[in-house]
Amino acid sequence: MDLAQSGDVHLIMMLASTPLPLLILALVAWLALGCASAGHAIMYKRDPRSASLWVLVSFMLPLVGPWLYWVLGINRVERRAIEHLGRRGRPFDPEPVRDQHDDVETHTHAVGHLGSLRTIGDRVARLPMLPSNTLTPLHNGEQAYPRMLDAIRNAQRSVTLASYIFDWDDVGHDFANALGEAARRGVKVHVLVDGLGALKSFSRMGRLLIKSRAQVAAFFPLRFPLGRVRLNLRNHRKIMVVDGRTGFTGGMNISQRYMRDRPDPGRVEDLHFEITGPVVAEMQHAFAEDWAMATDEILGGRGYFPKLAPTGPALCRGISSGPDEDFEIIHHILQAAFASAQHSVRIVTPYFVPTWPLISAMSMAALRGVEVTLVLPSMVDLPYMRWVADAYIWQLLQHGIRVYRRPPPFVHTKLMIVDERWILLGSANLDRRSFRLNFEFNVEAYEVTLAGELCTWLDQLAQASEEVTLEQVDSRSTSQRLRDGLAKIAAPYL
Repeated sequence: MDLAQSGDVHLIMMLASTPLPLLILALVAWLALGCASAGHAIMYKRDPRSASLWVLVSFMLPLVGPWLYWVLGINRVERRAIEHLGRRGRPFDPEPVRDQHDDVETHTHAVGHLGSLRTIGDRVARLPMLPSNTLTPLHNGEQAYPRMLDAIRNAQRSVTLASYIFDWDDVGHDFANALGEAARRGVKVHVLVDGLGALKSFSRMGRLLIKSRAQVAAFFPLRFPLGRVRLNLRNHRKIMVVDGRTGFTGGMNISQRYMRDRPDPGRVEDLHFEITGPVVAEMQHAFAEDWAMATDEILGGRGYFPKLAPTGPALCRGISSGPDEDFEIIHHILQAAFASAQHSVRIVTPYFVPTWPLISAMSMAALRGVEVTLVLPSMVDLPYMRWVADAYIWQLLQHGIRVYRRPPPFVHTKLMIVDERWILLGSANLDRRSFRLNFEFNVEAYEVTLAGELCTWLDQLAQASEEVTLEQVDSRSTSQRLRDGLAKIAAPYL
């Protein structure tokens, strides 16, 4: 008798020795849980392929299947803390900001021929477009961290910081010391980290900050065995606001990996922005919503939302996106940007796992004669993300989209520029996780001078990279094509 037969006999003997009422109870529980999870998937999953998969998993894996659906399959949340605490007047909503330049002529001049993109943004985003802002690009940790630390050291009333990763390293210690010193001198310091992204390092950093009277919270921490395990729903935002007046956002976490010039094999290139002007209130608004969701505490008052004066020419809007009422907003705006472009679209992103609508929008833009350029890293920190991108690139190249691979170190920058006029910056990658699962924060800006400067920088980035050709993609070996194709099948779950 082989092992398989022996196992079958053992299973039959176990079932035979189990009392009939227990077998019936187990069968009923299996069917009830399977029906509940499968029914939920059928009613609420937007993608029929995803719904079909979860129906299969719910019934094929007794008890485990429904549990997996509860942990990984239900990826929408309601901000109950905000519904309960904040709808009465929404004390953390930014006040309407107007000045003598806030008129139709100013907006029309800034937006130019991209009026349809502006209209779609007005309809899908919750926050308004605000004039008179200044955006300063900061390349890598060498430029960004000193400006951020100086702002913390000069803070007088409040510092709010949200980061997906807050590493226990030299840079993390510099920030912890500056935040702790600010808290000790009476500044209200709030630090929010993702419950999974900072899982390894932040417990020690958090204790250090709490001792200095800073307030620290984790967003959706993992709670085993009790509590809902929201593995998929991560807060990927990078926001820091000082005194409600100066904001920093982009792609950079708090980690020494972002020090480009250090001899660290894990170092990365990235881009952050310092922002002043009325749109900073929308950055604070995003942090306040997340803080309320994590702690049930509402942040309000002039210490967090002061009156903001005009500082520059940029017309800006803060865009929150996540698996809540802001579902797929970034995805909608990206499609609108490709549809509105008339001359050029330049993109740099670390991860490229597009949806079919996004592939179609990019291809249609290129077929209309728009010059579409995509810069990706040649070395990716997660190798399977490179495989997925390779599986999609041939579809872009076929329609004339130019794709470049940036040599190491890993390029973590997220930036999109349309017609040298419209800029999208922030935390969202061009992947399905950023579109549907992560809480992300981006800023869209209409500013011709800054857009031109960033286009020049991006063109230099592309020139220093290797252009990918269709011949190179077609020359992949059979094993590479199979590997990339399998990664592509798993793309919705990466």
